[in-house]
Amino acid sequence: MFFHFRNKFPRLNIYWDKYLEFQQRLDVPAKTILLDEGKISQHYIYIEKGCVRSYFNKNGEDKTVQFFFEEEGLSSLDSFVNNLPSQFTIETIEPSVIYLLPKQYVSQLIAELSNEPDFTQMILYMSAQRQTHYINEFVSFIRDTPEERYQHLLQERPHIVQRVPQHYIASYLGVSTVHLSRIKSKLAKGKTHF
Repeated sequence: MFFHFRNKFPRLNIYWDKYLEFQQRLDVPAKTILLDEGKISQHYIYIEKGCVRSYFNKNGEDKTVQFFFEEEGLSSLDSFVNNLPSQFTIETIEPSVIYLLPKQYVSQLIAELSNEPDFTQMILYMSAQRQTHYINEFVSFIRDTPEERYQHLLQERPHIVQRVPQHYIASYLGVSTVHLSRIKSKLAKGKTHF
């Protein structure tokens, strides 16, 4: 859960190193399911290389919720913490190298870290970062048009547009691939006027 914070909290590296041996390294192709919707999450996932998405199925259609890249960690948090069926499927988009840390070791790691003075700061930092991101996504989905959301992606997270297939981006924006093509075409025409 916390391995991507190594550089921000170097004093805690002895813990990260201790738990490396409990992680399972997987070298997997694109479209590998790491967690199925409806199953209980048993692992925390850390991405060393590649791209992963979370999505849910609505009436036979995938709705992409989020993308994750190198040096990011994820799980279906409610499922992982509360032993509930996951609301999301987690799947690789690119060939990826990922690490899985079983829940029992995450619990042990948290118990050990809780005695460290930097732990509370790290948890607050991580929670605030994620909370801010999800609130911004939520507000943007209500306030902004699909075109504005695509422009935000281009400006703030261009790596998504560069690496993620268009049909997943369309799903993420809540539009069809045809609508996304129209948005891109309109934006490209707008650039020629400058």
